[in-house]
Amino acid sequence: MKLGIGISFVTASCLSVWADSAGFKIPTISWGYNFSRSAGELKLPSQILEDLVSGAGVITAIILFLVGLFLIVSKMTSGPPNPVTLRKIQRFKAIKRGYYSFLILIGLAGLASLDQLIVGKEALAVKYKGEWQFPAFTIKLEKNKDFGISDPAKVDLEPDYRALKKDFAKTEGNRVILPLRAYNPTQDAISALAKEIDPAKLKYSGLGTRLYSIDRPEDPHLRFTYRKGVRQGNAEGWNADGDRIYKAKYSSGNLVAGSQEWEGEGSMEEFLAAGSEKQEYLVSYPPSKPKWSHPLGTTSQGDDVIAYLYGGLQVNFQAAIIYIPIVYLIGVTVGLLMGYFGGWFDLVVQRVIEILSNIPFLFLVIIITLGVPAQYKDRLGFYLILAILAIFGWMGMTYLMRTSALKEKARDYIAASRVIGAGVPRILFRHLLPNSVAILVTLVPFSISGLVLSLTALDYLGFGLPVQYASWGKLLKDGLSSLSSPLLVTSAFFCLVTMLVLVTFVGEAIREAFDPKKYTYYR
Repeated sequence: MKLGIGISFVTASCLSVWADSAGFKIPTISWGYNFSRSAGELKLPSQILEDLVSGAGVITAIILFLVGLFLIVSKMTSGPPNPVTLRKIQRFKAIKRGYYSFLILIGLAGLASLDQLIVGKEALAVKYKGEWQFPAFTIKLEKNKDFGISDPAKVDLEPDYRALKKDFAKTEGNRVILPLRAYNPTQDAISALAKEIDPAKLKYSGLGTRLYSIDRPEDPHLRFTYRKGVRQGNAEGWNADGDRIYKAKYSSGNLVAGSQEWEGEGSMEEFLAAGSEKQEYLVSYPPSKPKWSHPLGTTSQGDDVIAYLYGGLQVNFQAAIIYIPIVYLIGVTVGLLMGYFGGWFDLVVQRVIEILSNIPFLFLVIIITLGVPAQYKDRLGFYLILAILAIFGWMGMTYLMRTSALKEKARDYIAASRVIGAGVPRILFRHLLPNSVAILVTLVPFSISGLVLSLTALDYLGFGLPVQYASWGKLLKDGLSSLSSPLLVTSAFFCLVTMLVLVTFVGEAIREAFDPKKYTYYR
């Protein structure tokens, strides 16, 4: 397993470097380079920070390569697996609830890593005039003119691949292949949705709208008020520019004589006969109710809820990948040093932890969120929030590692390693840390669940991630603000609870499987 992970890391590192040099972007693997391109032009306070941001892709590739190489070398140079560790793994697999939850989480992580293959508005592939292009996988931004759109106002704009697919379906030889869900998680607003209705047959009461085109339900032509299937009340009409130019009244399905008001150009009869859609539709605006094209509806910003939930899943996994290694590296190192050295170093670090623990976390988040300029918040807000969480997240495990180090350093094998000349880093990370690994493995799932809850809570309060990031906390807030769309709250709550339950089941199973009392006997 270790060898396979190491080979995967090295392969991913090499692929990311090759893809960037060749002008491609690969799902998840090109994450660091995508960040460099989006935030590399920001003017940061120091040249060092600018170099780190612009070189994030290279740095990520190097770290991935070194970690993979370390795993490969350690596997090839190590002896047979520890029998106690194997028994712990077998014990974990025997706890079916935790093991199956772990497999589901691995599957969700794999699904989230597919990125634009699953969710995104860019086409996976476009065949135009016999040539294939792959917009979702290329750094170059395609334009309408690349696909035969000659409208002067649109030639230099990014194509609407959903509309392009409909246009290409009318011709032979051209083809558009879209992701499974052809909508971005955010900033891909669906302004309105239309559902065909027959007011008389349904005995419908409400608004019925005639459209200029079914492709643009946000542009109404005529709108009538229905009561029990017949027109009753006001009717309105708009021109193609969205200006209201017609008014009328109906009573019991009949036009009230003298109620028509006309303010448009040309004749009223021509206007009433215009419009390509004579069928009447139920038009819903964000947040819209579920439709065949949007099974869970849309958010109040017009984003597809399924795509938004997928984006929130990605954000949680990305946050965990960044947050957990940083927090555990700091917390484990500081905790081991506290326990190993003790004395004044231990006292000083404890006082520092006490000071940091008494800083009001929410106030700090509010101050930083309001004080950071908009351009930095939009590009770096995700990493800024993770940095704040990391500042406060490492302290909890230091006391556990400190206790473990205090206990283990008094044992004979530590004294023997000192006698043969082992340095402090070797003693800490080759002797003390392996004997404390059960603590770390048990803590990781609960740290992940705490991170997910923190991000959700901050986004719900409005002090979390920038608008271009999908978040389950924002969706919860959106749903509670739009009680007419209960699926917003229901879907966000279901995803959040499912994620936390799965992580908790895994954590409980690991804690039981790695319980040292099952394999250690104290006399």
